[in-house]
Amino acid sequence: MQTPKNETPEQRFAALCKAITGLRSEDEVRRFLVDLCTPGEMKDFGERFLIARLLHNGDMSYREISALTGASTTTVGRVARFLEQEPHHGYKTVLERTK
Repeated sequence: MQTPKNETPEQRFAALCKAITGLRSEDEVRRFLVDLCTPGEMKDFGERFLIARLLHNGDMSYREISALTGASTTTVGRVARFLEQEPHHGYKTVLERTK
């Protein structure tokens, strides 16, 4: 069995994903993310998720979203690319489940 110190970055990420799926409530997820992330990372994650929600609603331009959130239009464009073009569909899955 491979020890954690010898794990590849992909294996570490897989272990993190598995750990997240074991959480049972919004409170457990919140507490884990507060422990895991810096305040800046939490701010950035929240900002990106807000951008994804605004893009998903479809009634605002990139510039309007940028002005509302304070994020750069580059960040808005990146979120839009992952929302609409990339094959992962992570944003779409979450947005559909949280309607």
